[in-house]
Amino acid sequence: MKRLIVALLWAVSLTLSAAEGQPALESAEIDVFDRESVRRGAEFYVNYCQGCHSVKHLRYSRLAKDYGIDEETMANKFLLGERKMHETLLSAMEPSDSEQWLGAPAPDLSLVARARGADWIYSYLRGFYVDATRPTGVNNVYANNVAMPNVLAELQGLQKPVIAHREGVEFIERLEREQQGSMTPDEFDGALTDLVNFLVYVAEPAQLQRLRLGKYVLVFLIALTYVLYRLKREYWKDVH
Repeated sequence: MKRLIVALLWAVSLTLSAAEGQPALESAEIDVFDRESVRRGAEFYVNYCQGCHSVKHLRYSRLAKDYGIDEETMANKFLLGERKMHETLLSAMEPSDSEQWLGAPAPDLSLVARARGADWIYSYLRGFYVDATRPTGVNNVYANNVAMPNVLAELQGLQKPVIAHREGVEFIERLEREQQGSMTPDEFDGALTDLVNFLVYVAEPAQLQRLRLGKYVLVFLIALTYVLYRLKREYWKDVH
């Protein structure tokens, strides 16, 4: 049943994407229990995203505790500037500055994974392409006329859109790499997977405990069901 529901949702997303003239969403391989992936994603966020985007619902100390990051590593790789362990992951840029420079305040990323989904974030970050008509010089196939510049262009390289036509309607069929970045395509996709993994964790840090406890709760409920079934049979065995 679960697989059927997922397949139906995937089919609906394909239909909607086609209707909007967008490529289908790419699938992100998410595993919040992959400690190294989430650590790398957190470091990637600090280096490439925190300049504009905050994660105001997560403290450095919670990240360190959940993923076993020692104080020296936190100090060297995460607590940049004057930041302290008890503080939340806030951006140094004021929303008013973001609105003045980019035309819109940079959104907080605490709940973006729950609001948009991991696949959308992953696809969006891969979806920038060169567009000389835009103030930032780029556009995004999943968010038309987006205000955000492509801050990962030096890693990914530059992409150009391949235009197709269907029933007189022009749309972007896919993106092609026009200029190589400092990372190979596989390396870049891996880095984005780490970042999205981190954002999925950020959206619900308690899921680490919830998912671990879930299997034990299920075992307990199965055992309880068996005990209650045996008890019921014992009570009703002499009733005809």
